[in-house]
Amino acid sequence: MINPQDIFAISSQKQFEKIALKIFRFQYENNSVYKEFCDFLKVDKQSVKSLQQIPFLPIQLFKSHDVVSNSNVVQETFTSSGTTGMITSKHLVTDVSLYEQSYRNAFSEFYGNIENYVVLALLPSYLERNGSSLIYMVKDLIQLSNNEHSGFYLHNYNELITKLIELDNSGQNVILIGVTYALLDLVEKQKFQLKNTIIMETGGMKGKRKEMIREELHEILCNGFGVSSIHSEYGMTELLSQAYSLGNGIFECPSWMQILTRDTEDALTYVDYGKTGGINVVDLANINSCSFIATQDLGKKYSNNSFEVLGRFDNSDIRGCNLMVI
Repeated sequence: MINPQDIFAISSQKQFEKIALKIFRFQYENNSVYKEFCDFLKVDKQSVKSLQQIPFLPIQLFKSHDVVSNSNVVQETFTSSGTTGMITSKHLVTDVSLYEQSYRNAFSEFYGNIENYVVLALLPSYLERNGSSLIYMVKDLIQLSNNEHSGFYLHNYNELITKLIELDNSGQNVILIGVTYALLDLVEKQKFQLKNTIIMETGGMKGKRKEMIREELHEILCNGFGVSSIHSEYGMTELLSQAYSLGNGIFECPSWMQILTRDTEDALTYVDYGKTGGINVVDLANINSCSFIATQDLGKKYSNNSFEVLGRFDNSDIRGCNLMVI
């Protein structure tokens, strides 16, 4: 059995691969959906000796199957957002403390002590439904900040504008975490000149606005908030870890998470650094579910393990990956 604490103590690529292979074997033996998928691909557990040989489960299977690697009681069920009538993903979490440890450690790695910040959240579309893993994380970060000014905002934009200007002028470090369309709404109401505030967008127009390319979006937000860069968070319902971008759309992973980029025509091969491919995520914190997930995002990986997200496959139709869905 893998000790979860070993996952968060990874300090080298060799260590990462060793634990990844251990988790692969554990999940093959204990996760019936993942085993069926590996067997479908005729992958022999004993023959998998490297990270690149591990099969990545298509993320769509979280919509149709219970992807779990043990029979423990489910503590939290996280669900993805979707328009009415859409089938959404569900992530059955049997040990929510692993999720808490993952996002707390990652936040600390990228931003330092949470108590140094006021955390303001503008996440209306997430707040208005149940089962959001993002809301679970942000709610906890708000509490951990231990600051009376931290909190959620729904549609009370005027109140948020006053609070943001007041806190920033006082020299207080602030992180404003917002869904993309709501941040755009905010800068249309008020132009800011913020000096002590980090703006972090979590992506998503949620059908409220037309999609925009990142450069255009970040330029509008930089001008609107008066900041030099926009931070971003890359996470999803099916994962227990997040990557962060401190600007320019270049994401970095915590030490227990990595991405690989697969060929868009052949899902079982990988493309070189700097080439566009489908994003496969290794999330070792996801030990009780599946740590190896083929997402529907397109991106590029760089030699220093950073990456950027370029968009999604059209209609979430992954060519060369549909063959893999059982």
